[in-house]
Amino acid sequence: MFRRALVLGICGLAAGVASHARAGDAGYLDELVVTGTRTERPLLDTPVRTEVVTGDELEKTHARNLKEALINVPGLQLREIHGKPGYEVWLQGVAADRVLILIDGMPMTATTGSSVDVSQLAVLDIERIEVVKGAVSAQYGSSGIGGVVNVITRAPGSGLSGRFTTDAGSYGEQNPSGEKTEPARYGARATLQGGSEQLAIRLSASHQHSDGIDPEPETWSRPGDEFDRNDLTARLDWAPSEQHRLSASVARFEEESGSRFVVRKPPFVIRQGKDEDVYRTRYGLSGSHGDNTEVRAGWSAVHEVLEDNTGKYSARGTFDERQAESTLSRLSGHLGAPLGVSHHLMGGLDLQRETLAQSIDGASELGNAGDRDRDGRELWLQDTWIPLSALELVTGVRVQHDSDFGTHTAPKVNARYDLVQSPGMTAFIRGGVGAGYRVPNLKERHFTFDHSQLGYVVKGFQGLQPEESVSYQLGGGLSWNRNVWLEANAFLNDIEHLIQTTEDVDATSDRNDGVMVFRYENIARARTWGLEATAGWEPDDRWRLTASYTLTRTENRETGNDLNRRPEHQASFAVDGPLLLPGLSWTTRIRYQSKEFVDAASGSESPAFTAVDLKLNYQLNDQLRLFAGADNATDEQRDFSDGDDFRPVAGRFVYAGLSLAFGD
Repeated sequence: MFRRALVLGICGLAAGVASHARAGDAGYLDELVVTGTRTERPLLDTPVRTEVVTGDELEKTHARNLKEALINVPGLQLREIHGKPGYEVWLQGVAADRVLILIDGMPMTATTGSSVDVSQLAVLDIERIEVVKGAVSAQYGSSGIGGVVNVITRAPGSGLSGRFTTDAGSYGEQNPSGEKTEPARYGARATLQGGSEQLAIRLSASHQHSDGIDPEPETWSRPGDEFDRNDLTARLDWAPSEQHRLSASVARFEEESGSRFVVRKPPFVIRQGKDEDVYRTRYGLSGSHGDNTEVRAGWSAVHEVLEDNTGKYSARGTFDERQAESTLSRLSGHLGAPLGVSHHLMGGLDLQRETLAQSIDGASELGNAGDRDRDGRELWLQDTWIPLSALELVTGVRVQHDSDFGTHTAPKVNARYDLVQSPGMTAFIRGGVGAGYRVPNLKERHFTFDHSQLGYVVKGFQGLQPEESVSYQLGGGLSWNRNVWLEANAFLNDIEHLIQTTEDVDATSDRNDGVMVFRYENIARARTWGLEATAGWEPDDRWRLTASYTLTRTENRETGNDLNRRPEHQASFAVDGPLLLPGLSWTTRIRYQSKEFVDAASGSESPAFTAVDLKLNYQLNDQLRLFAGADNATDEQRDFSDGDDFRPVAGRFVYAGLSLAFGD
């Protein structure tokens, strides 16, 4: 039935009466960005290198969650989180623990270990996503050593409008049901908004389901986990005047997932499973006051509660029932004003509190002290100075006081010089130096990350010290008529006291069950460096071609070995264009990743791979869009019998869907 529905859906893309393709959208280089400098700038003109995933890109590629939205960002790596159906973000060879995931400039609670699972955040009401690589601690505080991913949501619109989108697809022979034509993954999301220019409200909801992925459905083990994810958000905006805007929001996320695996304890082979429930509740308040020509102020407050409950089971019953709850409360305020004709000063204050509680089978796992907490106070200043018409300097400093680790100062400076600035051509050089600083979070010091079903456990270590880094970025770019561009950027990140996991040999021996015990430790010195290059061409509003290449080198400066799980080469190529019928368009995304060390000391490696995504969109009219696609059309997939193979978990996924809209 599903195959027939899919064929009919694809045929529908090539039939019917179509409207003309939409035109008049701003080009990629004219996208406005704010993350790099906290002031709104066109992408081409920003002094801090920024990459953008636009709302148009999200629509064309049918992204369902943040992981799918980020998958084509040049040089960005998405790593599977072992034991969970989720993914984390690595930037410039720097691991996810050091990459800040923000929603409208405010952080999220780490979902697992000490990183955010980006597959849990549905693509709802996203205007764009901005990615800034390298140390930005002077901008956004601790944990920004690797960079920032800032998800920027759109404000509710006036009038009455809404959208409903649904899709379903199959993994073919790898459907856990064993039925190739049965939908193994499906989802739906809807948005309803209305109001006036002064007062508007929006309600949004999303549901995603996956049966998982299983190359051998007749066996117990299932490499890809089953999950159900539900998001519900509400936002109210009030603009009493042109210079004042207030916003209130509440979001609820729920995930239920299940994994199945085999534990071998010779001579026994034991079937086990793990069920996990995740609940995230996030409350937000924010306000903006003034305009860019005079004093402008803004503030935000977030309180987030994350619950993560897991339990394992076998034929003998349930065991290892673990409950964890973490909270994040943050209050931020900033003030900015022009000073003369060449300076713009900004400053702000951030107050943050985190708590962590965790127990297993009713007993605390955080020691005799019970629940853990930490407080932070951070003050930052920034000056944007234009001493010459062709030169812009952005300097800043952040002073951070942590209740556990005291006070630290992190400065930064960015500069941009326009070599050529004319209506038809732009050429510039751009660079920066920033200090990074990251306090070990509560999970790294106290949390137990238990994946004994996969043969390992990671335990927190209270003796950890803060990480410090210096990030160097230097590059330049050319643009012709703002529709052809070429950029190159060299980077170097030096990190002191890098926190990594190492085996606790004594603890492994004490278990006597074959499960390896790891704990977090500070590696004295590490370095990542390399080169990023991107190019693009938009001949008109229907065609777009882009390409990128990233070279990444790494070194543990104590041992001389490469850091694990960092591929040396990454490349991508993308084409968007029209097809024969008006309103019919196609999209191709090609990604290449070279082999990578799994264990540089022993020389074990994970193979290289190339993945191709193919998409079709048919905009019949302003209300109805049909779409279909094949993710990983090349069917690149890991060998599940090889523990050193970290190629994609999922093979080819073929799907179809539709989107209905009404109102403006």
